[in-house]
Amino acid sequence: MSQILCSTGALIGRPNGRDYRLLEKLAGQLTCDGFEFMMYSNWYEEKEELVKSLLAMELNIPVMHCQKSVGEAISMGGNENFEDAFRRFAINCEIAQQIGAKKLVMHLWDGMTSDSNFANNIEAYPKLRAMAEERGLDLLVENVVCNVENPMKHWCELAEIFPDIHFIFDTKMAAFHEQMDMLYGKECAWLWKESHIRHYHVNDYAGGYMDWRNLKTLPIGKGHIDFEQFFAYIKETGYDDTFTVESTAFGADGSVDIDMLNAQFAYIREKLGN
Repeated sequence: MSQILCSTGALIGRPNGRDYRLLEKLAGQLTCDGFEFMMYSNWYEEKEELVKSLLAMELNIPVMHCQKSVGEAISMGGNENFEDAFRRFAINCEIAQQIGAKKLVMHLWDGMTSDSNFANNIEAYPKLRAMAEERGLDLLVENVVCNVENPMKHWCELAEIFPDIHFIFDTKMAAFHEQMDMLYGKECAWLWKESHIRHYHVNDYAGGYMDWRNLKTLPIGKGHIDFEQFFAYIKETGYDDTFTVESTAFGADGSVDIDMLNAQFAYIREKLGN
């Protein structure tokens, strides 16, 4: 049976001080099956306390999301940036293993540089994957938005070089590039027939093509993605694994909209027949 997860990034952000300790109180109010733990840059210096706290909460955390700017450093390139990226990635892998995660979501490219130096991202992937596998982690490359090409093109490039690569598909990221329909087409059937997609982020999108002003993570129903079609496709492919809701649930005062998130989990369960 599929697991419906909640991203900790939906709960914890700048308005509530990025305080991971809030998870202890919030987790008991949520009806999800577990969590995708989102790593933030200001937690590296307290990683031991972070891991200790998470383990004490006894949460189910099958997926961890690598800190996003690791991919940005890779995109920028150069020895110093590569060394910094690999150093931080190693810490992410260590934390993921310690908290019991089995999948590691990665923004292989990110930031303003994005995919403008894609050769750097291709070069870094084998080492990143080897580091993840040493910790027992399945490295998943996300279809992150691009400012030069598009994520599906880069997935194809990566798969051509690394035929057994694994991906995580984000609905919002795809909709930003008008690539949701590509997921359902025959030309991309290899993604599920060869089991490349190992995880999904389920988020809505209300903008147009590459509409940077509207690149927001929205709850299902607050944008224009056809989730009836999406979940029908998921059932057709036979995928029965992890999904994560990332819809931003905290307000400017740091309070979390628990009801909105629980409604998301219930909707997904209904569509999957869980």
